[in-house]
This record gives sequence, structure tokens and C-alpha cells, in this order.
Amino acid sequence: MTAPTTSTLSEASSSDLLSAYGVPFARHRLVDSVEQAVAAAAELAPGGEPVVVKLCGERIAHKSERGLVRVGLRRAAQVAEAAQALLGAATTDDGEVRLLVAEMVAGLRELIAGVVVDPQFGATVMLGVGGVLAEAIADVVFRPAPLDPVDAEEMIEQLRSQALLGPFRGEAAVDRAALVGLLVGLGRVATERDDVRSIDVNPLIVRPDGRPVAVDALVELGRDPAGAPIARRPAPSDDQFRALFDPRSVVVAGASAHPGKFGFVALHNILAGGYAGRLAATNLAGEEVLGVATVPAMSELPAGQDDLVVVCTPAAANEQLLRDAARRGVRAAFVTSAGYGEAGEAGRAAERSLVAVADECGILLAGPNGQGLVSTPARLCAQIVAPYPPAGRIAVASQSGNFVSSFLNYARQTGVGISRAVSAGNAAAVTPVDYLEWFATDDATAVSLAYLESIVDGRALLERLAAVTARKPLVVVKGGATEGGARAAASHTGALAANDRIFDGACRQAGITRAATVEAAFEAAATFATQPLPAGPNVAVVTTVGGWGVVTSDQIVSGGDLVLMALPDDLRLAIDGLLPPRWSRSNPIDCAGGETRDTIPQVLELVTAHPDVHAVIYLGLGIQSNQARMMRDGPFYPNHGLERIVAYHERQDARFAEAAAQCSQRFGKPVLTATELAVADPGNAGPAAVRATGRLCYPSGNRAVTALAHLYRYARHRQRRD
Repeated sequence: MTAPTTSTLSEASSSDLLSAYGVPFARHRLVDSVEQAVAAAAELAPGGEPVVVKLCGERIAHKSERGLVRVGLRRAAQVAEAAQALLGAATTDDGEVRLLVAEMVAGLRELIAGVVVDPQFGATVMLGVGGVLAEAIADVVFRPAPLDPVDAEEMIEQLRSQALLGPFRGEAAVDRAALVGLLVGLGRVATERDDVRSIDVNPLIVRPDGRPVAVDALVELGRDPAGAPIARRPAPSDDQFRALFDPRSVVVAGASAHPGKFGFVALHNILAGGYAGRLAATNLAGEEVLGVATVPAMSELPAGQDDLVVVCTPAAANEQLLRDAARRGVRAAFVTSAGYGEAGEAGRAAERSLVAVADECGILLAGPNGQGLVSTPARLCAQIVAPYPPAGRIAVASQSGNFVSSFLNYARQTGVGISRAVSAGNAAAVTPVDYLEWFATDDATAVSLAYLESIVDGRALLERLAAVTARKPLVVVKGGATEGGARAAASHTGALAANDRIFDGACRQAGITRAATVEAAFEAAATFATQPLPAGPNVAVVTTVGGWGVVTSDQIVSGGDLVLMALPDDLRLAIDGLLPPRWSRSNPIDCAGGETRDTIPQVLELVTAHPDVHAVIYLGLGIQSNQARMMRDGPFYPNHGLERIVAYHERQDARFAEAAAQCSQRFGKPVLTATELAVADPGNAGPAAVRATGRLCYPSGNRAVTALAHLYRYARHRQRRD
């Protein structure tokens, strides 16, 4: 591919271009001589305020590195001396040069803003903390252009250095409205000017009154050579997806009597999962497999009875198999066979041919080289691997079959179940995004969970996923999150534009929940599937032990999305009537061991019911049952009254778990229960009771906070977009 031809505008030309889009610049004049420089300084700073003089030209990009900037000039003689020296420093390589005289802007805070054109996501706006340490600190955020004010506000909120944006050392808080306007303007430049390759506004100085002012800018122009547009395949129809996930009948092609073969495992798992529809199979020898009578070929099956074929035959046989299946009315095929795109050029050619045959036959082609699919509404486990998860409301689509298994395993561990799950395999014809779009229309699904790896057209991908999140939550884990993204050699903006940061900004703009780990992804999806969305950020922490509450509260405060709310006076008074005077009397609400039989359910109800509380995290479940287990396992059980107290402790923890779920349902607010016993002792009556309510018991308060923050960010995204 031919590299784009680029050119860099001078600082003056850059400021002229950007000023037209609302970017505020320091007052300046462009002059040609020493005398004009002195006159311009007198005009800009009639009271002797300091000015800056720079050598300016279309070929001069890095003035500071060459010493072509003079600052703090107050007297005419200083301006004249600086102007003379700068003109004398010009070289023949600089071409035509002029002098730029500008007011010197003072301020303790520096930001950086700009635009970079990413190969995947296109024109993208950046905001970050500027100054000489900008690249070292790398406190930067990105959003695809164009931006609306909500996008710009969220960019400002996402910066880690929020202390710099508020009142700072006697200077006013940053004028956020002005900063929003600047960012929206940069987005307009990037959208309306297709020749802009990058924009670097650095530094963007915050004046003492809070107004951001650009004192330097660099715009790089150029166009990429036109390439062929990426063609998008038509998505499968709803009828085809129904044949895949809700088939009335299934054929296992290539069923085997050998328990080590895919054809055996696929048939076994369908039977073991309890599939209630009609089941048929093919086997070259026509032998019975696992009690299922087989025929030697698809062509021998009766027509009009089968919706889905699970293909476990060698690649060489599959094209004819699809033709035979289509003649019998099959509308979907999941191909587990390998030897396609993953096997070199010959395999890629075979894969293209297989897709062409499927298209010709009107068959949805899932895979090839995939592990299979799960559909709990149909009680279908058409996989060549375990496990079969409990039924639930989470739908999974993954470019890696291993991650499908991981999510299904978490479903079994936690009891928060799955509606649909599919390993996209090579995704030759149906991509993970195709599945996600269908899941958004699926009544059995409340939230989708995806593992994505290779991204071919980032801008188109995010547009499609934004349409998904407009209907239902979407949680994504992305593989290949490296720092090898776009670079624009002439700008700091480009140097900070790692592709993972750009992807993260694109996800936030689209309302996608991006999780850092597989565990966090499942927990986020489980939270969306089982908890209501919060109406706001205020969180109350109810704990039976102080330390857990302190650590969880720290996580809420440091996370930046949620608010550890101050305890309202009326709520404090109400809790006073239930707890001894030693309770914390603040948030976190530390019961301080003063609970009686009914205290926890009563406190949870009071807290959840309060109109200022938007969400609750409950800590300490399972303590009584932990002691009960030790008593049960000790040498004195069931004598000495232990049988009775053990039963009481376990009943209490079960009551507490049920109370948390009931409060959530009654008041329509998230109530998250967390204890390490969820993994340390899953049989403990507390976590077991949480699972029985259909909800997730979080392994720690910190992980509950992370999941709740995802929930709130999505709720806020929907509120702002509606």
C-alpha cells in the first residue's frame, strides 16, 4: 500500500484553520520584520505584559527543539533582539519564514488536545494532561469523531487527573463548557476536512480564570491512497438464526462410535443436555451410536424434517454435505471441521468455496473450526466440548472457543445462567457481531457477552455494536490489547494514540461495557442479567465488619464513577433504632457486631428504600455459617446443643441473602452481596442462598464495586442518549 503524502501547516496556518472551528487561541500577530514585531508586541501588551516571539514557517514543525521560541519579553528592545536572532536562525531548508508575536498566557495547568486518524477507527479526538510529561503520564482519553457535547463531557470526566480540573492553587476550576466546545470543534474539523491527518494542540493552557487557551498548534495534512471498500456480507435472517438456536430437529453429520471423535462427543452432549427435539445422525457404516439409528449420508434422510446440521465430517466432504442438507430443508449448519482458513492458503481457498456453497444453498454457515453452540431455551448443547450451563439470560459470542468454555464454566460456578452461546470459529460467513445483533432481538437474552480479537473495520464495527447497546447491554473482552497502534510522527497526539486507548474510547462512546479480564467480563454480564439499572451513582455499603467496608469504600472513591454517599440524617436516625451506639453512624454502615436476629434484613430494607440511595453493597454474608461449618465438622457435633445453633446460623445467612434479593426487587435498585466465601466455601449457606435467588455472589467487595460501576456507566449512557 502506498504511504500517504503529508504536509505540515505552520503554526499560524494551523491556528487560522482551528480558530474557524471554535478552538480558542492566544491573541497573536504574524509579521515579516523586526520593526513589525515590536509594533505587534506593543499592540498586544500595551501595559508591558510579557509576549512570545516565534519563528514560523510551513516547514518548521518543532520550534522548541530548535530554540526558535523566545518567551517572557516585556520591553521593545527585548522583542527586537529576539526577532533579529530568530530571523538569523532560519535556514534554507525552512523556506519562507515569518515571525509570530503572541501574548504570553500564564496558568499553572496544561492540557493537550488533538486529532489522530487511526487505521481502524478513523478520525479520533484526544484530550489529556499536557506539558513536558504528557507522554510519560499518558493521562489521555479518545473518542471517534464527530463528537457531541455528551461525548466531550464524558472525555473530561474520564481523565484520571480530576484534581487538576477543579479549583487549583488559587486558580478557578477549568471552564468545562469551553473545553467541551473546543473538543466538539476538533471533531468537526476531523469530520469536515478529510485531508486532516493529525492535529496537535499542545499546550492548551488553563488561565487562572479557568478558560483553556491554545498557545501552539500543529496540523498535518494528507490523504491515504483510496483502497477498495470492505464489503459487508448480508446478515443471516431471523429464520436462519432460529434454525441455529431454536431448531425443531438436529442432524449430527459424521456421528462416531469412538468416544474420542468429535462426532461422538457432539451427539453425546446433545443427548446429555436433554435436547427435546428430533435427533438424527449420519455415519458411513450406518451403525447405531448411543442408541441413535444412523444413515450413511444426508441424502438418505427424509426431506422437510431437519433445521440444523452439526457437521463433524472431514473438510473434503462438507460441500456435498451442505448441498444434500439444503435439499432436505436444512437452514443452518455448524461446522466443527478444521482444515480451513487456519490451515494456510489451500485451507483459505477451501473456506471461500464452502461459504459460496452455503450462500448458494441458503444455509447459515457457523464456523468452520468452531467448538459448537448452546441454546438453553431449546435444551441444546451442540458442542464438541463441555460444559452445558444452567439456563439464564446471558448470550455469548466469541472468536475463541476456549473463552466460550470459560464463560460457561463461570455460569456453572455462580449459578447465573446462559441463554445462547456460540463459538464463531473462523467466522467465515457469520461473525461475532452478526450473532450479537441477533442476540439484541432475542427475548431469551438480557445481556450479550463477547470476546473479540481481530478487528478488520473498527469504525463499522463500533457503529454496529452501538446499535446493539441501544437495545441491550453488551460486555466485551478484547484480545490483542497492545500499544502498537497508530502513530503520527509529527505530533504528541499521535505518540499517545495507542490502539487500545482508541478502542476503549470508541467503546465508551458506543455504550459498550469493556471489561479488563475474563472474570470481570462474566461478573459484569451476570450483574446486567440479574440486577436492575441504578438511577444514579450513590452507593451505600452495609457491612458486619469494619475492615471490609473500609476497603470497599476506598474502591468506590478511587474508581471515580460511583459516589460513596454521605448518610442522610433521617436514615442515620432510623438505623440508630436498630443498632447499638457503637455502630459507625456513617457510610459504610458498620453494624459493629450489634446485629440481632432481624437486624440485617431491617437495615437492608431501610437503606434500599431511601430515595437518596441508588445502590447497595452488602458485605459479611456467611460468617455465621462459617462458624456453623466448624461446629459441624468438629468432634462435639451434634451434642452440646450444637445441632440447634448450627441450623440457626445457616438459616440466618440464608435469610440475609434472601433479604438482599427481596429488597432489590421490591425497590428496583441493585443490591450486590459480596463475600470471599463465594469461592472459598461455595457450599456455605450464605453464598448458596444467593445462588438460589438467581443472583451473583461476588468474591470480594472490590469486584462488586467494579461490576456496579459497569452497571452505572451503562445506565448513565442510556439516560444521556435517550
